[in-house]
Amino acid sequence: MNDQKLGIIYTTGAYIAWGFLPIYWKLIQSIPAFEILAHRIVWSFAFMAIIILIVRKHKPFIEELKTILSNKKQLIGITFAAIAISINWVTYIIAVNTDHVVEASLGYYINPLVSILLGMIVLGEKFSRAQWLAFLLAGTGVAYMTIQFGSVPWLALLLAFSFGTYGLLKKLVPLNAMFGLTIETLIVSPVALIYLFTQQSGEWSQIDLFSYTAALVFGAGIVTAIPLLLFAAGAKRIPLSMVGFLQYFAPTIMLIIGVFLYDEAFTSVHAVSFTLIWSGLIVFTVTRMKRLKKYEAKSA
Repeated sequence: MNDQKLGIIYTTGAYIAWGFLPIYWKLIQSIPAFEILAHRIVWSFAFMAIIILIVRKHKPFIEELKTILSNKKQLIGITFAAIAISINWVTYIIAVNTDHVVEASLGYYINPLVSILLGMIVLGEKFSRAQWLAFLLAGTGVAYMTIQFGSVPWLALLLAFSFGTYGLLKKLVPLNAMFGLTIETLIVSPVALIYLFTQQSGEWSQIDLFSYTAALVFGAGIVTAIPLLLFAAGAKRIPLSMVGFLQYFAPTIMLIIGVFLYDEAFTSVHAVSFTLIWSGLIVFTVTRMKRLKKYEAKSA
């Protein structure tokens, strides 16, 4: 099997896993979202630390950690990245466990366009006409939903902006996926542990540590880390345009799960809003693929 086919398999696997993740969080929805988040952080760090030891990357990891700790800008950047991804994680868990999987899918559909907006505001990147059109279509879709339902889809917007901010910060403080996730979870693990140790009541405190539910909670680190590692292994083997196309697998699976598995409403308002957003994404994806092809042709 050639490298590109392997890259497609890894990347597709990552997005499919992310798409089915709502089912996992539904299985432990009796536990408060912030407690699930705390466990997700702690066990993600533990799992990544074990992986680093297994693949014998502990020395490079320690060197990378020392470099970040000695660089104030990098430390601030990765700390804010850790906060941004924590906000994203807990928002996603809340969305799933309060029967807003469809809204969660909306958030991840508009995320690429939010990333463009953040790039323009923070990095001074310029919009092409096609990108303005894509953003206008998506914005119209969100506005239409807001007007028709009489409320802003806050969960979707928070998911999109928190993940967009995370992506921006990762661009400013570039780290490989394995070290990045480990350091990010290491930074917020003390807060997560303090939170868990101060929880004296609630559903989690009543659960047998050797039960099925406890196993799922402890497994939160594994289901967080494995798709990210698959993505890191796959994305470096295939063109960015293909990554951009495959990324829509996750919210599409979420949408299908929300409507058909959990019987969430998908009204005519949703249909109009999603159609506008999908149209924007088509414009965005086609434009990006054309640009990348031109760039690859010049580089050849």
